[in-house]
Amino acid sequence: MTHTIIIGAGMAGLSAAITLGAKAKPGERITLIEKQPAPGGKMRTVSIGNHAIDAGPTVFTMHWVFTSLFAEAGLRFEDYVQVQQARTLARHFWDGDTHPFDLHADEKKTVAQIKDYFGAQNAEGYRRFSADSKAIFETLKDTFIAAPRPSPVELTRRIGFLKLPTLLALRPFSTLWDALGDYFPDPRLRQLFGRYATYVGSSPFAAPATLMLIAHVEQAGVWTVDGGMHALAKGMEKAAHDLGVSIRRGHVQSVVTRNGRASQLVLSEGETIAADRIVYAGDVSHLTPAFFDGAAPKFPIVPFKDRALSAITFNVSAPTSGQALHRHNVFFSKDYPAEFDAIFKQHTAPHQPTVYVCAQSRGDDCAAAGETDQLLCLINAPAFGDAKRLSKEELAPWEEATFSLLARCGLTVERTSQNTHITQPADFEALFPGSGGALYGRASHGWLASFSRPGARTKLKNFYLAGGSVHPGAGVPMATLSGQLAAQQMMQDHGSI
Repeated sequence: MTHTIIIGAGMAGLSAAITLGAKAKPGERITLIEKQPAPGGKMRTVSIGNHAIDAGPTVFTMHWVFTSLFAEAGLRFEDYVQVQQARTLARHFWDGDTHPFDLHADEKKTVAQIKDYFGAQNAEGYRRFSADSKAIFETLKDTFIAAPRPSPVELTRRIGFLKLPTLLALRPFSTLWDALGDYFPDPRLRQLFGRYATYVGSSPFAAPATLMLIAHVEQAGVWTVDGGMHALAKGMEKAAHDLGVSIRRGHVQSVVTRNGRASQLVLSEGETIAADRIVYAGDVSHLTPAFFDGAAPKFPIVPFKDRALSAITFNVSAPTSGQALHRHNVFFSKDYPAEFDAIFKQHTAPHQPTVYVCAQSRGDDCAAAGETDQLLCLINAPAFGDAKRLSKEELAPWEEATFSLLARCGLTVERTSQNTHITQPADFEALFPGSGGALYGRASHGWLASFSRPGARTKLKNFYLAGGSVHPGAGVPMATLSGQLAAQQMMQDHGSI
């Protein structure tokens, strides 16, 4: 009897469980092990009073990834997870300006709003930007994003050697910030679209212009998940269970290796579990020699200088006033270069940060669901969580900077120490060991960064990798694809389960 074990019930582990569970033959076992009491990994919640507030990813895009995953498993996504497409993608403010600017799902409406807010030249630039970001996405969707990790040469072959103009249009040797200058004379729009680099934990001043494709991903559709993002993880866990996957809680302390293979898991309680095949769906940087009992290959541990962004987050359940919030809101600082210089060069959180606010009780009508708002307020920070923990006094200036910016843009949040929960890089490191608190694995800085993430296969013949630190990268749909790719690679190598 073959026993396949998946370590970690984040998006990647859940995706691998669904894919493998759908293909399992009678008598073959698949077990999904998660150390936390609930599934989701980074897709977690914190409780304040009677409210469970999303404390991880909040944006749901690339709907096709999930419908395809479920369809290939013989299931219907809508039977497990209910989503609603948003008409407004996000609301934006700039420091000291109380007049919001909205991006819409309707591209024509966005063009008209840009023309009114920023002028005709920027509106025309947005039309060109939208067309180019769509072309980049369509070029990379089946050749890179949803395919096993290629080398640069292999990617060129997949796209086609005769399509050199297409390759050059990807602009891998330009930074995203520089490329945006070709479209938007107004620096505020460069800020707005440059922020997409942070979706993969990177700086727009160092990430390649290829990341323009994220703009198309959002333009193609942003959805809200009924019950919050954590309902997505719960729905995927239920689907895996319905497919016969055994789901249990436990902390994997180490993996036993013998003769070039992984043979057993050792749990923190001392229990051992025999395994024929393993999918590891955690941060690759946790795979140090100390994690293995026996000989193991060297895994690509991400050095501190190459780590992606971490964050300082404030979950708040409190009344708000002064501004009508959408589900997704961004409050930009005045000096964007200084933010990323602080994080990646000075290794400190910026003193004047940009703030993302997810108002989880809001929708397209901006109306709150009750008397209080359930907020996730996030600022970017360096991934130093394995080196130091910030004290309450050290956190105070960033807390003040965060809510002062909101106030200067007209938003008042009636927060107290009782209705606010703070998470810092050291907390993320504790939750996701080996990461240092980096929420996206390796930063996508430079044109080779995307090829530096490992693929699913390892030198241990029955040990596979999945997750946000693995190809095709970070983010909810990308991690989901990585789990599916790892499961498919395992089935290819060992025959259909």
